Amino acid sequence: MARIGYARVSTTDQDLEGQVNRLRREGCEIIRSEKVSGGSREGRNELATVIEFLRKDDELMVTRLDRLGRDTRDVLNIVHDCQQRGAFVTILDPLVSTRGEMGHVIFTVLGMVAQMERRFIKERQREGIERAKSMGIYNGGKARLNYDRIRQLDIEGVGPSEIAKAVGCSRMQVYRILGDRTGSGRE
Repeated sequence: MARIGYARVSTTDQDLEGQVNRLRREGCEIIRSEKVSGGSREGRNELATVIEFLRKDDELMVTRLDRLGRDTRDVLNIVHDCQQRGAFVTILDPLVSTRGEMGHVIFTVLGMVAQMERRFIKERQREGIERAKSMGIYNGGKARLNYDRIRQLDIEGVGPSEIAKAVGCSRMQVYRILGDRTGSGRE
């Protein structure tokens, strides 16, 4: 039985250190982390790696449910995938595990709360943007990635993994940007 930790933050300017330290204190031998949205499983390569690595009686551990996902269906699918491998999932705050029968019910409820919270956040963000636009002070979001630098590194022969590390994004983002050679797509 192995304890495997998974840590996630949504943006590159957020810090994973607190989650990683907590997972270490809880006895996780392996910890995978990534900086990517939890809105869906798409592009979450480290999570996919962790799930693929799970064996019978292993434990996938996260600090909070929203680190696992912010969509109820995704969270339940992740739990199901882990169970299919004979593993179980533990959330540290609040302490919930799929090891017992009640854990499944609590996971479902918490997943619904996480999804609802995500909707509230998006609604508050939308309202704030509308207020700023009406006051004439909204100029749109700032560019998060330097597309020209990514393309230049590609031209220089730097591989996608190294480019991702250099600019602070996921390898999938690099592939998406390099696939968009027209330069029309901006993040």
